[in-house]
Amino acid sequence: MFFPLTVRDFLDRAVTVYPDRIAVVDEPDQPAPSWGEITYAELGRRARSQAAYLDDLGVPRGGRVAIVSQNSARLLTSFFGVSGWGRVLVPVNFRLAPAEVKYIVEHSGAEVLIVDPEVRSLLDTVTAKHVIVIGEGDEPMWATHGDPQPWENPDPSTGSGQGENATATINYTSGTTARPKGVQLTHRNLWTNASIFGWQASVNDRDVYLHTLPMFHANGWGMPYAATGMGAKHVVIRKIDGAEILRRVERHGVTFMCAAPAVVAAVLDAAKTWDGEIPGRDRVRIIVAGAPPPTRTIERVRSDLGWEFIQIYGLTETSPLLTMSRMRAEWDDLEPLEQARLLGRAGAPAVGVRIMIDDTGEVLAQSNHNLDAYWENPDATAVSLEGGWFHTGDGGTFEDGHLTIADRKKDVIISGGENVTSIEVEDALMLHPAVREVAVIGIPDEKWGELVTALVVVDPDAEAVTAEVLIAHTRQHLAGYKCPKRIEFRDELARTATGKLQKFKLRAPYWEGQQRQVN
Repeated sequence: MFFPLTVRDFLDRAVTVYPDRIAVVDEPDQPAPSWGEITYAELGRRARSQAAYLDDLGVPRGGRVAIVSQNSARLLTSFFGVSGWGRVLVPVNFRLAPAEVKYIVEHSGAEVLIVDPEVRSLLDTVTAKHVIVIGEGDEPMWATHGDPQPWENPDPSTGSGQGENATATINYTSGTTARPKGVQLTHRNLWTNASIFGWQASVNDRDVYLHTLPMFHANGWGMPYAATGMGAKHVVIRKIDGAEILRRVERHGVTFMCAAPAVVAAVLDAAKTWDGEIPGRDRVRIIVAGAPPPTRTIERVRSDLGWEFIQIYGLTETSPLLTMSRMRAEWDDLEPLEQARLLGRAGAPAVGVRIMIDDTGEVLAQSNHNLDAYWENPDATAVSLEGGWFHTGDGGTFEDGHLTIADRKKDVIISGGENVTSIEVEDALMLHPAVREVAVIGIPDEKWGELVTALVVVDPDAEAVTAEVLIAHTRQHLAGYKCPKRIEFRDELARTATGKLQKFKLRAPYWEGQQRQVN
């Protein structure tokens, strides 16, 4: 028997099994009226209303609906109300400049644009056939419409573009190119990612999930689907603050969250001045991705917070789960530092994922949740999926069943003829108590070719430290050629909305006027 997999399956199960359970605790402090607490029955009703509203607008199956919003119950509902009835959700990074949003809306061909009131100024630049500002006359979309027209799901092998092979979301990458690419993820992609991720992260119906990760980013890594399917409670947080995260963990009994390394750092900073026992000790598991976290950070999550540390590796193009690093029985007798070091690897392939390292050192992956294509970009699609493998653009090693990410291939520093991976140098510097953040880049140098350079943000509460002290510190952990030859102190480092270091921006001033970006 064939039954197509669609994202609505997760909502349908929650409505059937847990109708009276609280589904969502909406952010109370937002410019639009908060939804407060709503049940799964109500979440299902509002998703159906949204789908019916789109019917009334004449948006066809396959039509694109863009939404620019911070985390909210309305955005969570849209993952089902839009995609669940055959349309395509385009979640947009709310921190983007108007010109960038305009490009995404136009490139995706979105007929409907929904914007958060905090970014309604975008409408001076960006428009669509139908424009809706959240909290400004939008309630009919979520509340007053009845059942939508059914979405027929024939066998996708007919090539009809329906069913599980239909595009469910288009997620625009925030990468290093001038024009972001629209990643087409199908219902099958999202279904398998959410199911496998949820299973391997132990998501269950006693869980309370805190949305510290922006929902727009790779669809919240799939957790809006996985948590819903298991009847977990969603707690929405709109703006990230370390102390507020701890308060909500305490108030709502949060059991897990997903976060970029910058969010982890904010929580660890807040824990220093927290009055009383850290909330969630021996209860919370925090799932981290975005960059390999320093060993010291992993140690502190486990010791200072008492939270379980889980790391995953993946990309928007892989929905995102490729590998997971989680504590295992074989490591129980190891010292905490060694456990943290092992957890710092990208991890073992998730169920159904195949990993390979090609001759250039690039990480390649096959899985059921790799992207279908880049929207209206067949050339980029062909390059990315060449040979039937997804080419991640990351360099790494795969040994003993575990993947370790060495660097973005273009971020490898060639100094004195030797390859230096910036992550290894960053990890060594982060072991110094005065270092709060660091980015290691290569800059042009006549002697070395590329000079290993560290841009450092120091902890304001730490004792003063000099460049010489930090360089000497790295010599205790690294071979001499890997140690930074130059250190510059900064107040902050450029990051994306999801906490990734934007090294291309950090490198740009040093490489200005160079014909090549390697030396």
